[in-house]
Amino acid sequence: MDKYGVKIKGIVRCGEDFLIVKKWYDDRIDEPYQWEFLDTQMEEGETPKDACLRHVQDATGIYCSDATIPYTWVYKLGDNKFLGIAFLCEVQDEIVFLSEDLVECKWVKAGELKEYIKNRGMLADMADAGII
Repeated sequence: MDKYGVKIKGIVRCGEDFLIVKKWYDDRIDEPYQWEFLDTQMEEGETPKDACLRHVQDATGIYCSDATIPYTWVYKLGDNKFLGIAFLCEVQDEIVFLSEDLVECKWVKAGELKEYIKNRGMLADMADAGII
């Protein structure tokens, strides 16, 4: 039987603005810092939703009381298989206090996301889910 790891994606939206963060990926690629949404892993005993809400607050200082799942996806990285669960976190405030592992953040409109986010499949998933 195949086993899957779980990746949690937190898409934070305030009104019409989406929070994107610049984070380090790998020094061996052309652009080691890239714009993305918030990603995390679950800790032991956490639900996927709790992991998302915890990470949003830890990484940005933004408190979000609830999150919904607009889509999921699966992918393979080497021999490892993953289930991805995207959560949409609606917030009321755009004040961000970034954690040390994130370089920069900005709030952008849906139409601007393609200027920053390289993962076109993720943007297509968001469009299919009606988020953008």
